[in-house]
Amino acid sequence: MSNPSNRVSEFFNSESEATNLLWQYVKSLTPETINQLSKPTSTEVLQVMERNIIGLLGNLPSEHFGITISTSRESLGRLLASAMISGYFLRNAEQRMGFEMVVQATEANNSEVE
Repeated sequence: MSNPSNRVSEFFNSESEATNLLWQYVKSLTPETINQLSKPTSTEVLQVMERNIIGLLGNLPSEHFGITISTSRESLGRLLASAMISGYFLRNAEQRMGFEMVVQATEANNSEVE
C-alpha cells in the first residue's frame, strides 16, 4: 500500500510555479484583507451563494436527515474551485451593478441640471 502522506507531498511538490506564486500572494494578504474578500457585501449575493452550494451538495433538510458527505480530495478540490469561481463571478456582477447604478444616478442628475 502507498503512504497517503507521501502522495500529499508529491502533489504539492509537483505544483506549477504559477500556482506557487498565487499561493505566496494569498499567504501575504493580511487577515483583514482576506476577511473583506471573503464576505459578500449584499444579502442577495450571500443567498445566491447559499443556493449554489446547496445545489452542489444536495438539498435535504438537515433537521430531518443525518447528513454525512464523503468525497475524494480531488472532488473536494473541484467543489471548492466551483464555489470560488461562483463567488468571484457574483462579486464582480455585484460591483458592476453598483457601478451602473452610480452611472445612471449621475446621468439622471446631469440631465436634471441641464
